[in-house]
Amino acid sequence: MSKKLSIIMLVVFAFSMVLTACKPTAEPTPEAEVVEEAEVVEEAEVVEEAEEVEEVEEVEEVEEVEEVEEVEPEVVGVPLSELDGVEIKFWHVWGEEKEEAFLAVVEEFNNTNDLGITVIAENQGGYSDLEDNFNAAIQSGDVPAVLVGYNNALASWYGIDAMADLEPYFNDPVGGFTDEEKADFYQNSLDGGVIASGARVGLPLSQSINVLFYNKTWAEELGFADAPQNAAEFKKQACAAAAANMADDDPDNDGTGGLVMYAGASNVFSWLFAYGDDGLADDGATYDFTSDATVAVATLWKEMWDEGCAFPTETYPNPEFATRKALFTMSSSAGAYYQEKAFEAEGATDDEWTFIPFVGPEGQKAVDAYGQYLGIVNTTPAKKAAAWYFLKYFTSPEAQAQWIEASGYFSVRKSTADLLTEYKEANPRWTTALDLVQYGHAEPNDASWSSVRRAVGDAFYEVLQGALEDISTILENLNATAAELKAEVE
Repeated sequence: MSKKLSIIMLVVFAFSMVLTACKPTAEPTPEAEVVEEAEVVEEAEVVEEAEEVEEVEEVEEVEEVEEVEEVEPEVVGVPLSELDGVEIKFWHVWGEEKEEAFLAVVEEFNNTNDLGITVIAENQGGYSDLEDNFNAAIQSGDVPAVLVGYNNALASWYGIDAMADLEPYFNDPVGGFTDEEKADFYQNSLDGGVIASGARVGLPLSQSINVLFYNKTWAEELGFADAPQNAAEFKKQACAAAAANMADDDPDNDGTGGLVMYAGASNVFSWLFAYGDDGLADDGATYDFTSDATVAVATLWKEMWDEGCAFPTETYPNPEFATRKALFTMSSSAGAYYQEKAFEAEGATDDEWTFIPFVGPEGQKAVDAYGQYLGIVNTTPAKKAAAWYFLKYFTSPEAQAQWIEASGYFSVRKSTADLLTEYKEANPRWTTALDLVQYGHAEPNDASWSSVRRAVGDAFYEVLQGALEDISTILENLNATAAELKAEVE
């Protein structure tokens, strides 16, 4: 069997050799094509391999950079991980609906912030109660982490190192505001939290404005189609209303009709702002009540008083405004609710009334903006950083919308209005006042202002009771008093 197989294999081998010998020689062209194809493939492969290597190297380099920069984020030197579990006490002054809305904001922050911060709200009563309690807490050391207050009170506490400067937090690249967010704040509100040294003692929370209440229906009947556009027109309308009441057959309204005059600092400064002044010297750090603008405002008041175009009331002038005993009153926009109630009382008119700004001699417009400010107490770095994150949350447009709907104040963020469409439709007078916020100016925030503003009111009351030629002397005395009061807190 093996021998037969060997013979067959030999035959097959011999036959194949014959076929090979008979086959023609191969032409060169196919060989060239094969070589060219090989070269193309090889070149493509080399290029692709090089690109792949470069792509891999780029990915690896990015990953290495990320690893180098992967440092724990921090705000004003405090790593965010250190905020986990931090509890901060917030002292506030709100009751009823305002407190309910505030507690809802606190609860939402506690449930949604991913830093592990917990806010504990503690009601202190009114502003004076909070200030007394905080002064006592400074002595005992048992202080909150954050509180609400007026800017001059925060400035006073900052002067004794009880409050933190918020400027580093405000501009922090991790926890601070972006340029777009900063621009969304009303600038006058922001400026009210910055003292002369440049320290930011407070972040604005909400605001109301001191405005003129204006009886539009009665003014039109008196022949005035439009609200006054300057101080001269204002005086003309007030005097016309006073003359109308004096001329009618109702003796009970004699001596009324124009402007209800109350010599409070908020009213004084509303006019000062409209006249282009702010009660401060050019250095922005000292008071000056002897300027031409201050003299002009005092003169306007005295002339209207002497001519019977302005008169006083013993209490809030809501009834007088609702019964055509006053064409104008000066009041906070927050008092609109009480004025509306006065128009619902027996004997009130159904006149249309509105808010208008104070006007200067050249048509300048202004209102005095009352700001509520949030301050951070000088405690531990972690508590201060945690407090900042809550302040930032509370002043966000969304939280502001919640707060405004419950409080009736005005937001400190322009974009909040976009979230209050239904509220604006339901509260048209609030919407009118909102348009005046742009004319807002903040009163001085010096630590001495609480005392000085009382002196301002006293001086302008003296202006009304004195002689016209005494104005310069009265204002010079006010300057001296203000300087003494400022020196007491320095």
